[in-house]
Amino acid sequence: MRAVVVNSFGGPEAVEVVETEVPRPGARQVRIKVAAASLNPVDAGVRAGVFGGAGERIGLGWDVAGTVDAVGAVDATGAAGAWSVGDEVVALHYGAVKPLGTHAEYVVVDADAVAPAPATVDAVHAATLPLNALTAAQALDRLEPAPGRSSLLVTGAAGAVGGYAVRLAARRGIAVTGLAREGDEEFVRSLGARHVTSDAVADREFDAVLDAAVLGEPALAWVRDGGRYVGVIPHAEPVSVRGVETGAVEVSGDGARLAELVRLLDEGVLTTRVAETYALEDAAKAHARLGEGGVRGRLVLVP
Repeated sequence: MRAVVVNSFGGPEAVEVVETEVPRPGARQVRIKVAAASLNPVDAGVRAGVFGGAGERIGLGWDVAGTVDAVGAVDATGAAGAWSVGDEVVALHYGAVKPLGTHAEYVVVDADAVAPAPATVDAVHAATLPLNALTAAQALDRLEPAPGRSSLLVTGAAGAVGGYAVRLAARRGIAVTGLAREGDEEFVRSLGARHVTSDAVADREFDAVLDAAVLGEPALAWVRDGGRYVGVIPHAEPVSVRGVETGAVEVSGDGARLAELVRLLDEGVLTTRVAETYALEDAAKAHARLGEGGVRGRLVLVP
């Protein structure tokens, strides 16, 4: 099968499409025939060596939408037994340094990271959901904003993670302010933000900040004394000041939670955005496009 890997770190030119053996699922795992897999900024970080793994062949890709192709042995928990060959699914394949990612024709993932595919969108759109929506939901879990009482600032509110965070928080009754570029105000308001700004908000003190734009210390300055700050890059959060609790979400593959997000997508609460699609063999071109910036929505690879 074909798979996208990096054998040495660098720019888009480091991305290779290689032939490799089709992986076999083990106990509590399923194999998915990939229909679509989105390209995320974390893939560019892996390609550049941000997460280590020098000297290893590293597979790219975290998100996947496709069809269960094989099921591993069912253990005492019955984990793999929830899925059957032919099931249409989405999943998060967690891990920065792994031999094979979802940018491939087939991928093996843990059975408990899998959820039924959305019924209302195609595989290309479905593939944009797992990583970004799970990151937003799990970041909000860490912040624990109180409905009707807490104020929340989301930086990068028009982005993939930030957009989901705004929508999920607003749905819970949280007073959300979105920080986004000029021109994105209408979109961020449509997600449920009560206020949208493209300027510094140093005159505002928020109970919590979800820093999806990775601003770091400037975003920390907008948290009230004793409030909470959560970033989206593990171990890269700023040092705590003024009693502010700081941390970062490390997303995990959670099939049950993903199924809830799929349900919200099918109900029209969440929406997906696809910017462009690329054939798997054009993965390097997709990385180059991602590096140019200005992408609204996700780039998606199709085997």
